[in-house]
Amino acid sequence: MKTDVEELSPTRVRLSVEVPFEELKPSLDKAYREIAQQVRINGFRPGKVPTAVIDSRVGRDNVLSQAVNDAIPGLYDKAIADSEVQALGQGAVDIAELDYGKQLTFTIEVEIRPDFELPDLSTLSVEVDGTLVTPDEVEEYLAQLQERFASLKSVQRPAASDDFVSIDLSATADGKPVEDAQASGLSYQVGSDSMLDGLDEAVTGLSAGETATFRTELAGGEFAGQEADVTVTVHSVKTKEMPTLDDDFAQLASEFDTLGEFRASTRGQLERSKSMQQVIQARDKALEAVIDAIDIPLPEGIVTAEVEQSKASVQDQLTRAGAELEGYLAAIGQSVEQYETETEERARRAVKVSLILDKVARQEELSVTAEELSEYVGRQAEQMGVPPERLAQQLAQSNQLNFAAAEVVRAKAMNVIAERVKVADPSGAVIDVAAALAAPVSGTAGTDQDDADEDDDQDVIDADIAGEDEA
Repeated sequence: MKTDVEELSPTRVRLSVEVPFEELKPSLDKAYREIAQQVRINGFRPGKVPTAVIDSRVGRDNVLSQAVNDAIPGLYDKAIADSEVQALGQGAVDIAELDYGKQLTFTIEVEIRPDFELPDLSTLSVEVDGTLVTPDEVEEYLAQLQERFASLKSVQRPAASDDFVSIDLSATADGKPVEDAQASGLSYQVGSDSMLDGLDEAVTGLSAGETATFRTELAGGEFAGQEADVTVTVHSVKTKEMPTLDDDFAQLASEFDTLGEFRASTRGQLERSKSMQQVIQARDKALEAVIDAIDIPLPEGIVTAEVEQSKASVQDQLTRAGAELEGYLAAIGQSVEQYETETEERARRAVKVSLILDKVARQEELSVTAEELSEYVGRQAEQMGVPPERLAQQLAQSNQLNFAAAEVVRAKAMNVIAERVKVADPSGAVIDVAAALAAPVSGTAGTDQDDADEDDDQDVIDADIAGEDEA
């Protein structure tokens, strides 16, 4: 088999392939055997029909077409391998010459990985946030934790801002009850302004058992946009009671006996969290620095496929939500033209990122072990809420395990970039990203939330790559 390569553009080639007729013989014999089993001709048992009879009854050209269709996939792969082009996706095959007894001639037009050079990563530099934890940040964290352990206590007084009230609501428009604006037993925080305009003012000052009426514009239902009279009845008034920040609270909210120990642990946990966020930021910014440093001709066919996949994903989500694209765009204040432009920009970036990471992976000869792939699938399964075994089986059945492996390799490539690019904090101190990535994510956790935060950090790292579609 002979293959010639013609460069159509930096990202597309045409392969002209010539196959001697003798190389088609295995596929031709297979075609005759299959047809002999299928045809029913008097005087011949199935599978015993001579080739001459098949030629006369079925047509030799039809047999040849079936043989070529069977042979093309293998010939395609061989032509790609022989030409040593780095093909992206499936190319278009055009059979130029097909005659019995003569050589088969066909062409393949296929997108290829563009040839480009990576910059010297050590010459690039980025700045990331520092990891200093201030006393105010520690107190803010503890205050948030106090909120989680707060309780509601009934009070015998008029409702005030930040109180929680249990209320009934009923509305009338033009003297008639509005059926979809009647509710009872609602819990509402006074001052949150999260329900109806005027509700906060009406409720403030009411005690349990008291009622007030106010006029407002209804937000939804049959009378949306119309003025209505709304009556609110307060059933109870409760205030949030915060636990005292002392040793008892430390024992309640953590594994520590004293508030001092709990504060020290909290500071350490916040420092670890900031360090992990610093690494994530370093990876993102280092990659952006590489993206900005090089100009890569992008394979337009791959970009188009990425655009279509993105649009299909958005449409699928909207369909499942019972919404339409026009309504969604109106809700987020975006025109169709802006949506089209942003979708293409994201697609072009995703393709460029994939090309860069794959280039780094090849240069560094990065690979994925079975253990690494298993860990990745396990984290993805946890995020999806399914057993890891089921997700692994689904990936295998849909031939997506290679995609998962590519995601792991690309994550490694991002780490290589972050390790080679100079990363510094605002003070100018250089960050050893390699050491940070090698360090285990561990430490004495003050609360269950601390452990969850550490898991979330790894999920964010995975998501950095999962968001980039394969080119």
